[in-house]
Amino acid sequence: MVDVDSFPVIVVSGLSGAGKSTVLRVFEDLRFFCVDGLPASMLPRLVELFNTRDNAYRGLVLGMDLRQLEFSVDWEATREELTSKGYRPSILYLEARLPELVRRYATTRRLHPLESRDIGLEQALEKEREILGEVRQQADLVIDTTTYSIHDLRRRIQEKWAELSEKTRGLRVHVMSFGFKHDVPTAADMVMDLRFLPNPYFEEELRPLSGQDKAISDYVLGTEPGSIFIEKYLDFLQYVLPLYEEEGRYRLTIALGCTGGRHRSVATAERVFATLKDNGYSVSLEHKHIHLK
Repeated sequence: MVDVDSFPVIVVSGLSGAGKSTVLRVFEDLRFFCVDGLPASMLPRLVELFNTRDNAYRGLVLGMDLRQLEFSVDWEATREELTSKGYRPSILYLEARLPELVRRYATTRRLHPLESRDIGLEQALEKEREILGEVRQQADLVIDTTTYSIHDLRRRIQEKWAELSEKTRGLRVHVMSFGFKHDVPTAADMVMDLRFLPNPYFEEELRPLSGQDKAISDYVLGTEPGSIFIEKYLDFLQYVLPLYEEEGRYRLTIALGCTGGRHRSVATAERVFATLKDNGYSVSLEHKHIHLK
């Protein structure tokens, strides 16, 4: 069962062209379940569906605009039904200044939902702003996206909602070990060459083991230069990862390589994974070549 206190329900609305689609993609990156265009009356049913099964999502986000919602009727009834069940739906309202909205429509060459033979684009935008005035007043957060880049928008969303349903950081880090003699992962954002570390391969009793074994970890990282390296490398990561978060990054792949991908890179990846996890990051671990010779 989903805990209503830790499973936020968020409605993203606002002026057409203000960035709703972009915001929904941001929430998807934050592991929210996002639906665009669902009638408001169906929202309580969707919430109940999540309340009857285990799921990996951090919350539910519904995108609504004039094409799906009669705000004066459907939304008020929906809000009351959700509130009666213990949910407090939040509203994120997006807007932008008229010249910027006109510029965006000119760029995409799409028609505004209210535009017709009798109503031009600027009139349609003004009418939409008037219709949605009450929704704007009810919003928990109003964002003017006129001067926002996508990175600015991501940071603003993170500030408001990223911490609601779990205590881990917004940045997802994937730690990967690999062997240079096999291939260098093309998906890596950061690659660290570990072939300067002591190599257990040349110790006959250690060769059959892997970096997941304590004996290998002690050999690689327990004495110099490994012990000094891992201390400085972890300090480096804990300095730069928050900077990536501030820039709006949601995922980062760190690839750690040695010759074969079985000893040095695996031991180091295990240590990096454990340290980042202890520091609150959402982190995953992959040993790409540990079983190859």
